[in-house]
Amino acid sequence: MWLGLGSLWLLIQLPYPTILALGRGVGWIMYQSMAERRMIARTNLALCFPGWTEDRRDQILRENFASNGIALFEMAMAWWWPRQRLARLARIEGLEHLQKASAQGRGVVLMSMHFTTLEIGAALLGQRATIDGMYREHANAAFDFVQRRGRERHNADAVAIEREDVRSMLKSMRSGRAIWYAPDQDYGRKASVFVPFFGVVAATVTATSTFARLGKALVIPFTQTRLPGAKGYQLTLHPPLENFPSGDEKADALRINQFVEQAILAQPEQYMWVHRRFKTRPEGEPRPYPKRQRRRRRGRR
Repeated sequence: MWLGLGSLWLLIQLPYPTILALGRGVGWIMYQSMAERRMIARTNLALCFPGWTEDRRDQILRENFASNGIALFEMAMAWWWPRQRLARLARIEGLEHLQKASAQGRGVVLMSMHFTTLEIGAALLGQRATIDGMYREHANAAFDFVQRRGRERHNADAVAIEREDVRSMLKSMRSGRAIWYAPDQDYGRKASVFVPFFGVVAATVTATSTFARLGKALVIPFTQTRLPGAKGYQLTLHPPLENFPSGDEKADALRINQFVEQAILAQPEQYMWVHRRFKTRPEGEPRPYPKRQRRRRRGRR
């Protein structure tokens, strides 16, 4: 693991356009070698965009894997690039929404989405505002150490909060801090409701409403885009959601899904389609994905 991380550190010392080209090359290798993930992404695109031609979906699929390859290097850039070099890539709009909430002492659910640029997007925003992030401990101790340190380095008092530590999360918001949170993946039947996502019923977490209510927090959507021509990244903080939470969990979940849909339509190739977004189905409805191919463990001799 240390050898791999060290190699990654060396590669990101190259010029930014070269890093992007390397990322696209890694993405091509991923597309060729990761058959299961390729099938998941292909299925998601077919479910969400049935009106698109197969050629268009295939083009987006290939670009999506290129984007995933670039994301590997963006993660390393976020963790290790000098702050000034990283900051030069950022264009930020809507920072006043976060600043106003902070001035009022209001906590914020920084509602993000699983775009491939999420790691570098959070890092770039973290240079301009204090953000506490949701965090899941990695099984590999070396990677976990580097990941946590990288995510907390952009402002002195940022905290990476374990995803299951709801109490600390609410305490942070009640003290007027912002929490990075992405509600757009399938986390199972528990604490989810079934509402449409691109016209397909999907298990959608209700946690955004719960956090906003219990944390007495505003919900400010946050999106980021990798700009063409190696021009960096556009970060956008959208106005706080009005009348949210509404008291109706299903209506709130649908509203979030609709916002996510619009964000994806602006840049479908940069979304994380390799996630099984529709794996949890209503009773009696089959999963749209093939069963996982589990590797057999060789018996000890």
